[in-house]
Amino acid sequence: MLPVLFSLAVITAASAAEAEYHLLKEIPVGGEGGWDYLSVDSAGQRLYVSHGTKVVAIDLAKDVVAGEVTNTPGVHGMAVAPELNRGLVTCGRENKGALVDLKTLQILSKVETGANPDGMLYEPGQKEFYTFNGRGESATVIDAQSGKVVATIPVGGKPEFAAVDVKAGLVFNNIEDKNEVVVIDTKTHTVTNHWPIAPNEEGSGLAFDEANHHLFIGCGGTKTMAMMDSTSGKIVASVPIGDGVDANSFDPATKLAFASCGDGTVTIAKEDGDTLTVVQTLKTEKGARTMTIDPATHKIYLASAKFDAPTSGQRRGKMQPGSFKILVYGPEK
Repeated sequence: MLPVLFSLAVITAASAAEAEYHLLKEIPVGGEGGWDYLSVDSAGQRLYVSHGTKVVAIDLAKDVVAGEVTNTPGVHGMAVAPELNRGLVTCGRENKGALVDLKTLQILSKVETGANPDGMLYEPGQKEFYTFNGRGESATVIDAQSGKVVATIPVGGKPEFAAVDVKAGLVFNNIEDKNEVVVIDTKTHTVTNHWPIAPNEEGSGLAFDEANHHLFIGCGGTKTMAMMDSTSGKIVASVPIGDGVDANSFDPATKLAFASCGDGTVTIAKEDGDTLTVVQTLKTEKGARTMTIDPATHKIYLASAKFDAPTSGQRRGKMQPGSFKILVYGPEK
């Protein structure tokens, strides 16, 4: 049966690459407050999304809310280590990371980080969590099992999204205010390179293609998605995207790169060698700027809500109570 199953997987991936993405469903969440990072645990079939002062866990087999991680003031998001049954939440207002049991969603301990931990990442090679601290201009490295800080790494600017190359033993991080990507050695916990993203500006979202050694960078200042060679730091391609980019994702099976923007669009581009070509501009909802992908299903998830009409001098109206939701998009079957 293995050859048949492999063939079916290849056919499914090829179909996903050729089909346009469209809205599959909305998952109501409710509650009050804003949102930030989303993360997927494909094996555990769960989606985690920050909302207000908590992290909401969504069962992706049933598309319903499964539980919450509470007591996370100033939450930005949660990185997951499924094989360790651990997650780490960045609590920006506390300047702490919260170590979480993924089964019970209970906080096991909290640890001091740099000022305003924002982005987060799990690095499975060393079994460590990273928090990327906005005001601290640093990365805090935390042992995923003990919850103890093992290193603090100055990054020289305001860090945003990060990505990891496990085989190369490297972590990449966008430094938004310096228009560069920093490269961190995961064994020595030191910055080994500063790579400019010029002519692109203000890198925010970051995704990685391990097979072809490409980083995909969402650049808000130039409204572009840049493709960088992760072995040399050279920008090899870029495509136009919408306004207000936040997150990027990459699907290794379909070779599709995604950039989600606050103007209510997701740019979808196809990677082919060192070329990048826009194949779809997906209309979503205004403000739906954060995103993640489940590579097992090829679905992308965006957080959104309904807002009142803006009054004079407002960019956006007040969020309607209980309207928070997750938008699910995928390729046509």
